[in-house]
Amino acid sequence: MGDVGKLLITGAAGFIGTNAAAHFASRGWQVTGLDNLARPGSERNLEWLRQAHPGVRVVRADVTDAEGVAELVAGHDAVLHLAAQVAVTTSLLDPRADFEVNAKGTLNVLEAVRRRAPGAILLYASTNKVYGAMEGWSLVRRGARWEPVAGPRGVTESEPLDLHSPYGCSKGAADQYVHDYGRCYGLRTFVFRQSCIYGRHQRGTEDQGWVAHFALRLLSDRPVTVYGDGAQVRDLLDVRDLCAMYESALDARVAGRIYNVGGGPGSARSVLEVLAALERLSGRRARVEFADWRQGDQRWYVSDLGRVQRELRWQPDIDFERGLRELVEWLRGDLAADRRPRVADLEAASA
Repeated sequence: MGDVGKLLITGAAGFIGTNAAAHFASRGWQVTGLDNLARPGSERNLEWLRQAHPGVRVVRADVTDAEGVAELVAGHDAVLHLAAQVAVTTSLLDPRADFEVNAKGTLNVLEAVRRRAPGAILLYASTNKVYGAMEGWSLVRRGARWEPVAGPRGVTESEPLDLHSPYGCSKGAADQYVHDYGRCYGLRTFVFRQSCIYGRHQRGTEDQGWVAHFALRLLSDRPVTVYGDGAQVRDLLDVRDLCAMYESALDARVAGRIYNVGGGPGSARSVLEVLAALERLSGRRARVEFADWRQGDQRWYVSDLGRVQRELRWQPDIDFERGLRELVEWLRGDLAADRRPRVADLEAASA
């Protein structure tokens, strides 16, 4: 690891942001976080961060506030931009809010870096959704999964963009803005088109974070809704490996690059395969209900990690079986803690 310095993380109380703040703080970085605390669970993540890493400073702010973002960015050596509206379904219900956070919010971060910290490295968390439904790929169903007819090769960064859904459009616009600010203004930018990320501090919902969501449903003995046929495949990456990749980028000699990032072919699993693994780990049988396919859903997406391995000298270290087992263990503990009476509740009951 190279020199450490001052790091600003937007969306610092979210799932990835919490893990990233802990990761970099433990390595000596002076971490400041920005978060509007709008997402359920963010307050609990913030409470955990304050206890586990009291040196991390989190400011309640919003990336849609250009002046507020500029004030926070000033003086930082690196910015990890994670703040986002994260659900396709939400973007369909409120496309304007989706645009304001994902596209305009990213432009605010870019302008803040350009004007207030032009030497800072900017890491941007994009998404595989910028590739749309990938309808040009010929797929065949084999057992519990879809696979390419040509074999299980991964998706490279040369895959054409196909911005499907307001979420895909807003994240895709931000993706391209970050990349082009690197070219036009010489900023040290990285764009990471991330596949399925899972891990601790992820309290998934039906709209986002499906691995943790399925685990929570099984642990709570509640039915699981699968959209589509369940054979759709993703490459899954533990968030700890993702944070290590971010760190590799800060140490890299390259910049202005785009990378597909996920678990790669070795961690590719279908929805049905993940459910079967969760049944084994939880000791419970999933009560599955099927629903129609969601708009723009990819039947198969697996990242080709060739570029990120070559240029950032990074590859995943945590195999999916281990990562899923540790996520389930963490969720069990989180559910148990959630059921315990809180001090305020006890005081109210005795009043």
